[in-house]
Amino acid sequence: MLIYMSRVLDFNNITVSRDGKPIINNLDWQVESNQRWVIIGPNGAGKTTLLRVAAAQIQPTSGTAKILGHTLGSVVVFELKTRIGFASNALSQHIPNSETVLDAVMTASYGVTGRWNEKYEDVDKRRANRVLAEWQLDGYGDRPFGTLSDGEKKRAQIARSVMTDPELLLLDEPVASLDMAAREHTIEVLSNYAQAPTAPAIVMVTHHIEEIPRGFTHALILSKGQVFAAGELSSTITSEKVTQAFGYPLQVTDESGRFRLRPGK
Repeated sequence: MLIYMSRVLDFNNITVSRDGKPIINNLDWQVESNQRWVIIGPNGAGKTTLLRVAAAQIQPTSGTAKILGHTLGSVVVFELKTRIGFASNALSQHIPNSETVLDAVMTASYGVTGRWNEKYEDVDKRRANRVLAEWQLDGYGDRPFGTLSDGEKKRAQIARSVMTDPELLLLDEPVASLDMAAREHTIEVLSNYAQAPTAPAIVMVTHHIEEIPRGFTHALILSKGQVFAAGELSSTITSEKVTQAFGYPLQVTDESGRFRLRPGK
């Protein structure tokens, strides 16, 4: 029987330490299944570390991290990961350049990169081709992954992350390093996906508020491993809060659902 989970992330007083120093420090954060969150903050604020906890890649040093109703440390992580989609630059480096795009997406079903002896059925291939079409990669299935442009690789990574129809989608800088056209193309596709009623809960890390797609509902601003501000997007991404979090005068404007940033006064 399918059990509907309203809260997909429930972090209570979590700390993640490395070499005795806290990267995440006494953090509380909750994400509901119908929310789309963006995480921003200065370099070293703990954004990627927090995303890795959400992906069940690492456990907090202390505190309680519940993901999809299960507490890290008392659940079989492999089973949990099949319910989480995760796209990052680090993952793409593990996909062989010779791997076809179709196989790069399908192997997500087994949680591996690089096809080996797994067995796939026609339904898996149809699902992978449908996902590729959704991310505007229709007809790319037979191409080697290494021949894709940077923007195409980014969309292929996201297509892979949604192959298993996850309940939680995590995106680590999904448009970083793209040229302007590829960036806007990918943001547009992400925006359409985020606004679909069937989309899962989404959490995206970015360094630039201009990259926040339409359809996102909430924001978390991290500073020194702690929550500086969190809540609905419009009341969190403001000139005052961004200026205080980054320690530099910045002016934020909302232009037709997309944020813009300029030097403040």
